[in-house]
Order: sequence, then C-alpha cells, then structure tokens
Amino acid sequence: MHIGLPKEIKDQEFRVGLTPATVQTLCQHGHQVVVQMGAGLGSGFEDDLYRQAGATLVDDPALAWAQELVVKVKEPQPSEYTFFRPDLILFTYLHLAAERSLTEALLASGIHGIAYETVTTADGRLPLLTPMSVIAGRLAVQFGARYLERQQGGRGVLLGGLPGVAPGLVVILGGGVVGTEAAKMAVGLGARVQIIDLNVDRLAYLETLFGSRVELLYSSSSQIAASVPQADLLIGAVLVPGRRAPMLVSRELVANMRPGSVIIDVAVDQGGCIETLRPTSHSHPTYTEAGVVHFGVPNMPGAVPWTATQALNNATAPYVLKLAHLGLAALERDGSLQAGLNVSNGQLVHPAVQEVFPDLVHPGRLS
Repeated sequence: MHIGLPKEIKDQEFRVGLTPATVQTLCQHGHQVVVQMGAGLGSGFEDDLYRQAGATLVDDPALAWAQELVVKVKEPQPSEYTFFRPDLILFTYLHLAAERSLTEALLASGIHGIAYETVTTADGRLPLLTPMSVIAGRLAVQFGARYLERQQGGRGVLLGGLPGVAPGLVVILGGGVVGTEAAKMAVGLGARVQIIDLNVDRLAYLETLFGSRVELLYSSSSQIAASVPQADLLIGAVLVPGRRAPMLVSRELVANMRPGSVIIDVAVDQGGCIETLRPTSHSHPTYTEAGVVHFGVPNMPGAVPWTATQALNNATAPYVLKLAHLGLAALERDGSLQAGLNVSNGQLVHPAVQEVFPDLVHPGRLS
C-alpha cells in the first residue's frame, strides 16, 4: 500500500503520525511511505532518518495526501479539506462531535475516516486515546501550577503549600485516565486533591490507588457547586466516547471562583464540560473571564512531542500495519478498528457522532 505522512499544520502541533521506526517496519513489509519534508522535525526526527527508513521525501503536502492511506495526529484543518477524496483512508484523531464543519467536509468527499479516539477493544478500552490522555492529565497539573503563578495572572498559589501554609486545592471532574493521571501529579506536588465522578466502582478503584491522599466524591450538581468555588485549580476530565462532553460547570458557578483561580478543561476537544471554556492554542493558551484564568488548548500533548509521538506510535503502529496490509478489509477482521470508523462513502456511521448530528444521517452523499 502507498502511505502518506503529511506535516501537521495545527498551531504549534509538533507531533508526527509515524516515527522513522514505524516507517521502517512498513517498508520492510513491502509498503511505500511518502513523507512530507519536515514532518518529524518537531518531534526530533530529521528527514534523513525517514530516508534511511526507506521513505520517499516530498516537499508538497499534496503528494503526501495523494496516497491510499494517510496517517496523521490531529484532525485536518480547513486548508487540508481540498485533499479529501472518495478512495482515501484517513487515520487520525477526528473529534467530530465538536467539529461540524469538518464532519460535513468529510461526508461531502466520501472519504473513509477512522478516528483514533473511537477505536475500541472488546473490553471497552480506548487504546489509541489512552496514551495521550495520560500525557494530557499530567500536563494539566503542570500547566495549572504554572498559570497559578502571579506573573501568569494566577492567585500566586504554590500547590504543595509549605509548613504552616495550606496547600492548594485541585478539583478534578472525572476519574478516568485523565483524572487519575492528573491526581497522581497533584498528589506528587503535595496539593490537596478532590476527584468527582459518577461511577461508584471507579471511585472504589481509585481508593485502592490513592487511599486517603485524595478525596473521592460522588458527582452531583450540589457536590460540584460546593467544590468548584473552593478550587485553586479546576480540571475538566470528562470523557463520553464520540459524544460531546456534558456541561457540568455553569457560567454562574465559575463566577463564584476566587480571582486568579485556574481552569483547564482537557475535554475541550469534545466540546468541554465548563461553560466559560473555549478552545485556545499553544500560541495563545489562556484568557481571563470572571477573574478566572482559562486554559483551553485542545492538543495539549503537542507541547511534549518527543514523548507524545513515540507513545502514540507505540499504540497506533499495529493498526497502521493492519490497514496497510488489508485496506478497509482490516475493519472486517478487527472489531476495534471497525469501532473507529466515523465516516465512509458519504455516510456518518459512528452511533455516537450520529447522535450529535442527527440531521447529517441520511442515505446519500452530500453534494
């Protein structure tokens, strides 16, 4: 199969869809890989490493997109929509629930779009989302600690406190992978930590991890209303696969937070769970509303591309190989990949995305 690896163009997105090691494996199996020059530089991979791995280097992104299978990291940007075509398989993060224009463009083209975030194993795991969720959870506290600094507009709170001075309070909405990793980092810094979650079994599991070091609270509107105003750092970590995140924190509740508090919503790429939070970028990561610092970068792991690219490739490489060997027939043999298919032949096929855009569910291709 002919495989294309374009350079990411989202703001300060330095990750790359394939490492030279993965490219080498593909080439050793007889596949041809076309890599856009500079695609791996942000992750520390020089063009020569791809050449040595067996890839063909091109300067024009259109040539990378012209292959049978295109592997990316982030969802295509509007300037890339012109590369869509009916016979193309696109394998990347899509997050369509928060991207109507992208959804419409994919449908209009007839492209086959397989989303990393909805690839699901038989036991319900999300193997291609998990490594980036781990990184995003850890970065949420790292960034939060930074923006709590007075020079960054924060309250001037040291999360770990000091003897005689209370530590900061980190409130985490959601006890999944992101929330768990955020709690590990916050506990490591010495912060006081609360995790609020609906799943009692998950809370019980978290108790085995953290014991009494983390307050584990059942999610209700009254509990959220009690915890949020006290938070120095509020982290949104709610995931409903393929769907928009539920809105848990209202604008009025944010207004009750102390000036200089910080909000980081990792769910922003799925619409976010905090009403005042809107997507930002690594170039302009924060804004202040109601006196509260808001951080809404949807591609947080892009800040640590050397780590993130390798972690992502470790998870995606087996699926890329299956697609390279079998094309769309790989979906018939692998239920996990089948669950990742979001759009195909002008059809919106993923049930969760269909619920978000019921008006786009129809028998014919858009024209």
